[in-house]
Amino acid sequence: MMQNLNVSTHEAPSMGEPALQLVSSVRSFQRKDLLPLEPDSVWSIEQGIVRTLTWDEEGRTIGLGFWGQGDVLGLPLSPISPYQAECVTPVKVVKLSLEGRHLQEGLIRRARKSEELLTIVHQPSVAMRLLQLLEWLATHFGQPVPGGRSLDVLLTHQELAETISTTRVTVTRLLSQLEQEGKIERSQRNLTLLAPNS
Repeated sequence: MMQNLNVSTHEAPSMGEPALQLVSSVRSFQRKDLLPLEPDSVWSIEQGIVRTLTWDEEGRTIGLGFWGQGDVLGLPLSPISPYQAECVTPVKVVKLSLEGRHLQEGLIRRARKSEELLTIVHQPSVAMRLLQLLEWLATHFGQPVPGGRSLDVLLTHQELAETISTTRVTVTRLLSQLEQEGKIERSQRNLTLLAPNS
């Protein structure tokens, strides 16, 4: 379910560069909604988390990344086809035109996150891929708590598996193993990455 908020259009100061044009008002989407993607604009995330994904010829989903506040995403930024952007949490976004300083900052953040994720998915050990993905998610989207970092984002075992190129069953088994090893704690609402010796 989506709805429009803040119906006015904004313009950021140019700082000597072309002004960043917000070509839509703030829009809200719910968990599991797909962001509408267009060839001539991108979304800037104001609040919430979005995952991008594609699928192969056999229909297997491939997770491409997770994006949060300050990140930009859209068709002009990806050569991948098909390409979807799915809300992991309730999300607020604004549509940007393809110019301006703020878009450049978002692109730099996107490039850094993409390279971090590439490093994770190329780890030879599936267990290491999963642990590093959880650490990455906790760093970008978690909160510090006594003894570690809490990740309050409800990701399914399938979504984690699609991101690190493995199966849901393997993720379920490895999460139990990480819990037994004292590297994570799980509850119904969150997962905590435990600091060593916590």
